[in-house]
Amino acid sequence: MSVEVALAVLDREGRWLLQLRDDIAGIVHPGTWGLFGGHLDPGESPAQAVRRELHEEIAWLAEAALPFWFSDRNAERTAHFFRAPLPVPLEALRLLEGQDMVLADWQELLSGQVWSPRLVEHRPLAPSLRLAVERRCLELAAGSTGP
Repeated sequence: MSVEVALAVLDREGRWLLQLRDDIAGIVHPGTWGLFGGHLDPGESPAQAVRRELHEEIAWLAEAALPFWFSDRNAERTAHFFRAPLPVPLEALRLLEGQDMVLADWQELLSGQVWSPRLVEHRPLAPSLRLAVERRCLELAAGSTGP
């Protein structure tokens, strides 16, 4: 059975907000850097889910709906990606899920490894984050601007 998730690409001054997933067996892509977001609850739209998840995971409630970016489907899941500027500094957020959060620059994202200040080591990108980076690379190559 396929699951549906909603994920947020939040950009602050050219850096993307990332969550280092917990190192817990049984969760999807443990110990990797991913985007904040998660599963849709029954009857919930992707836009509602991403706002709820951001509040649950970093104690931030977006003032308005985040702009939809794209969806990706495979046999296991449908992922809905939203992309918007992050209007608050990292220090204004409170990490409530995961083991670290950072604002990663484009070079780090392209390298496939991001430094964790809390763990004092590099960790790889989760597949959903790699997908978002690849999508943004295609847009940049086509001349797209924006966050």
